[in-house]
Amino acid sequence: MAQSTVTPSTEAAENTEGAKSHFAKAIEEAKAGTQALGKDAQARTGSYREKVSQTAGEWTEEARAKGDEAKEKAFQFANEGKAKASEAIAGLGRLVEENAAAIDEKVGAKYGDYARSAGRSMQDAAARLDAKELSEIGGDAKEFVRKQPGLAIGIAAAAGFALARLFRGSKN
Repeated sequence: MAQSTVTPSTEAAENTEGAKSHFAKAIEEAKAGTQALGKDAQARTGSYREKVSQTAGEWTEEARAKGDEAKEKAFQFANEGKAKASEAIAGLGRLVEENAAAIDEKVGAKYGDYARSAGRSMQDAAARLDAKELSEIGGDAKEFVRKQPGLAIGIAAAAGFALARLFRGSKN
């Protein structure tokens, strides 16, 4: 029988080289897998980022549209309120002017003239209010408050008191 020339140390060396080769291949495959997973994660992240950005954009547009709609409705309500206030002031002015004759008879002509003058002033104020735009009225109100802050606070307090009495009275 012929003896093989392979010695235990050469066989171990070959096995070690084979194991190193398998280990190196496994590490390379792991690196390649990690890179593939990283690229996949980046792609998914980009996709999610796009979805979030798109949704945020949609929500922003929706909020902007709702805000514009609210501004438009508020402007309509303010114009309606301005028209009603103007009508109420004009009506009160007419009522005062119509009752001036009764004031003439009961109190005197001088006071009747005051009533007529007050009625005309109220109707003129109503016409000026009706002719002004809301932005002009707001500017006038700011200017009034700057010039006479004490009177503005007094008027606001009186109006608040009157409104409170009005609403409290409507509940009873």
